Amino acid sequence: MHLVMIGGSDAGISAALRARELDPAADVTVVLEDAYPNFSICGIPYYVSGEVTHWRNLAHRTVADLEAAGMRLRLDTTAQRIDVAGRKLLVSSTGGGEELLGYDKLIAGTGAVPVRPPITGLTGPEALGPDDGVHLLHSMGDTFAVMATLEQAAPASAVIVGGGYVGLEMADALTVRGLAVLQVEQLPEVLPTVDPELGALVHAELAGHGVEVLTSTTVQAISKALPGQAGRLHVQAATAEGTAVTRAADMVLVVTGVRPETSLAADAGATLGPGGAIAVDPTMRTNLPDVFAAGDCVITHHRLLGVTYLPLGTTAHKQGRVAGENALGGNRQFAGSLGTQVVKIFDQAAARTGLRDHEAAPAGFDPVTVAFEADDHKAYYPGSQRITMRVTGDRTTGRLLGLQLFGHRHAEIAKRIDIAAAAIFNNMTVDAVSDLDLSYTPPLGSPWDAVQMGAQAWTRATQRR
Repeated sequence: MHLVMIGGSDAGISAALRARELDPAADVTVVLEDAYPNFSICGIPYYVSGEVTHWRNLAHRTVADLEAAGMRLRLDTTAQRIDVAGRKLLVSSTGGGEELLGYDKLIAGTGAVPVRPPITGLTGPEALGPDDGVHLLHSMGDTFAVMATLEQAAPASAVIVGGGYVGLEMADALTVRGLAVLQVEQLPEVLPTVDPELGALVHAELAGHGVEVLTSTTVQAISKALPGQAGRLHVQAATAEGTAVTRAADMVLVVTGVRPETSLAADAGATLGPGGAIAVDPTMRTNLPDVFAAGDCVITHHRLLGVTYLPLGTTAHKQGRVAGENALGGNRQFAGSLGTQVVKIFDQAAARTGLRDHEAAPAGFDPVTVAFEADDHKAYYPGSQRITMRVTGDRTTGRLLGLQLFGHRHAEIAKRIDIAAAAIFNNMTVDAVSDLDLSYTPPLGSPWDAVQMGAQAWTRATQRR
């Protein structure tokens, strides 16, 4: 059995490792465009900040580790065309040579690419780039370009376009490095994957660490600074009311989301689904014979929403593992996503899982969201912190639909969002969360965990209605 994986990130490597686990005799080849297989893209902000001291530390596994696991790595190699009928993959090397790789099964893990918003100066033949101090951030190559700007140009200020997860992490990282940071978000609040009430708390945390935050503001143009102007770059924006905003900056980072990279599969005849991602069934099979796909390039089977597009590293790992098993003849299914996420912003953390009201109602639920606060551990033990939460359940059935949390980075925010994720995964009611047998000791928790107290608050509120 010869398996070929396209892509050396989360999905491709997870597929290759699973295939080798199940069949040590399987011939597994991984084709990737760069020389950085199995690197943690999620860890890039912490390398930029200096908390991760060397870029090589971002590797989940070294090249030697992967080769020892039995896979053949084709580094700096680009997949050009899939010959579905002939079961061959045309690849080219950086030297320009082309080669046909035969396969029995093919797994596409081509990932996603950064969205390049329609900002003057960012698109077109005269677009500014890393040499000018303007960066998109998604790959190790992007990371090296950012670091080159930081180390060679010694910027004093930065504008970050986008207030999502990566934008927030980079605001933290660049502030830690001593830059004056302006964060611009076109929506009414930063971190729009949580309700505005929690986004406002994230906003305050940014401001408390010196980050200037402009919301409801759209960047319209980026240009080189003219003689006599401050900074290397000139950023023009406008508020939702039409007020012009201009800022000088030494570097600009654009992080406004990603889109699935599907051109290779689409050209071969793969069906596309929501978000323009490759359509796959829960076994990660495409409509093409002997071709699977996984990761940020494919649609997401969501346990509450059905088919959508929600690219996450955790999802990519799971999908890749399923694809690797099924390529060897298995019939495992991806169990589905809940969109569980957590992000650190300076000393605080924000997390979510499941649905918010505006997501639940169109899916046929009757959502009710209740706000609540609780201590992360017994208040009499020093160092307790308040956790702000928003609990969402279905009014009719009482089913837990979602949870959002904001609290100190040491308040076990990630652990607590995982409690809710496990409960939603198993179709539990909000009330049943109180029955969970959770751990307790005064320095770390309470007899009723904060999440359980939030669930009880939801039950009280809905019983009165």
